[in-house]
Amino acid sequence: MRIVRSLPEEDWGRFVAGHPQGTVFHTPEMFRVFDRVPGYRPELWAALEEDRILALWLPVQITLKSGLFRAFTTRSVVFGGALCVPEKEGREALSFLLGAYDRGIRGSPLLTESRNISDAAPYQAVFREHGFVFEEHLNYHIDLNRTEQDLWKSLSRSCRRNVRLARSRGLVVEDIIEAGSVGSAYGLLRDVFSRVRVPLAGPELFAAALEILRPRGMLKALVARADGRDVGARFVLTYKGTIIDWFGGSDRQYARSYPEESLIWEILRWGRERGFHLFDFGGAGKPDEYYGPREFKARWGGALVNYGRNTRIHGNLRIHLSKAAYQLCRGCFKKKASGSVNAGNEHSAPDEK
Repeated sequence: MRIVRSLPEEDWGRFVAGHPQGTVFHTPEMFRVFDRVPGYRPELWAALEEDRILALWLPVQITLKSGLFRAFTTRSVVFGGALCVPEKEGREALSFLLGAYDRGIRGSPLLTESRNISDAAPYQAVFREHGFVFEEHLNYHIDLNRTEQDLWKSLSRSCRRNVRLARSRGLVVEDIIEAGSVGSAYGLLRDVFSRVRVPLAGPELFAAALEILRPRGMLKALVARADGRDVGARFVLTYKGTIIDWFGGSDRQYARSYPEESLIWEILRWGRERGFHLFDFGGAGKPDEYYGPREFKARWGGALVNYGRNTRIHGNLRIHLSKAAYQLCRGCFKKKASGSVNAGNEHSAPDEK
């Protein structure tokens, strides 16, 4: 086995497309999207036997503040988790890869977090061996392999009522098709993330996704309009029969127009009609902590799953100092923003994907 830091895109894409757990986050296209975002630095690590890919690891270093603060504001996130061939061969390749990653990591991230998008139970022993701690993290999966009537019936009464009210109140849902049209949609997301005091990537992330992913059928972006203005937006990733809820937000002034419910229902209908089999709600928080969006997501008739996350701390002292500074900044922001933020509904608070 050997470790490589780059791959021919054709070989890379074929491996992901042919793997049962391959997701949009593992693709070369998503790598190129992240590569265009300021503060994001995607990396590729792969274990090969001759020219055969055995394991793939795609951490994205995300830096909130550069310069002197970089060491305290940088983390690596492996969106979608590791991707390995099955059984013992895959476990051995992942162990070899993680060992190389730990020795060769650059940029001083505080931590590396593997966000498992499918069941990573077969690899937990390997993660533990390399210092990755498992933490429970919930999600909801909605089965789209059924009639629209059955899908509609699986929604809670409040969801069905709100979708009907949105229609009666003239809410319109339309596609976002051009990177240059992302401005107002991004503004809605920015307001939501500001209100809950969670960092949001710049508009370059969404412009790049529209330019790179949408023409390949890997992204759907929708906006909800009322009274001639954009009042809700949602970006979902689409790949190999699965829709992943990526980012969403709405204007609190139009909460009674129910843009969130309308956007999600439109995506579910659209996905079912085009043969998608699963809607992944993108996260529902930790089971032992209150998380408002989880209550909202529970109303859509999905199945609760717990694939969790695996986290490896690289700098214990730095991460303690970073957490203390982050909480202080959030507290200061809360006092400054109290009563002034006009963002989305409470259930649209972001789960970090």
